[in-house]
Amino acid sequence: MPDISTKPYLLRALYEWCTDSGFTPYLAVKVDAATTVPMEYVKKGEIILNISYGATSGLKMDNDAIHFRARFAGVSREIYVPVQNVLAIYANENGQGMAFDVSTTAADMAAAEEETTSAPSLSAVPAATSDAPTTEVSHSPDDGDEPPKKGGRPTLTRIK
Repeated sequence: MPDISTKPYLLRALYEWCTDSGFTPYLAVKVDAATTVPMEYVKKGEIILNISYGATSGLKMDNDAIHFRARFAGVSREIYVPVQNVLAIYANENGQGMAFDVSTTAADMAAAEEETTSAPSLSAVPAATSDAPTTEVSHSPDDGDEPPKKGGRPTLTRIK
């Protein structure tokens, strides 16, 4: 029997603690192909969602996903977040909560599962030539090394 993750249980417990304490629960999410969120609000592959009772409709926190309806600029949207993609849950007012390591997202897991279930196939590999130019790939982040902004809404800082 596979181990059951504690993450969805902790998410529900912290959500309940936030609401019982009168705080606004926020969810930090790593966005990938498995998430359904308004992409115009995604920054650096992440989105922060207000999941309070007043901000959501039909909130359901299952063991595999969190889904609800919310309004963005007055337009109601369906939100779907796999539990694997949740980076943190915290109270907006004081920043107390819990952060999670998201090394493998739901989309990564689906791709890996697809690779293992698909039939093996052969493909041609071009012959290596010594006079072919080599291309160097840059692995720098796309954030432009901008310093963090001061003031405004509180943000969650991950410390490894």
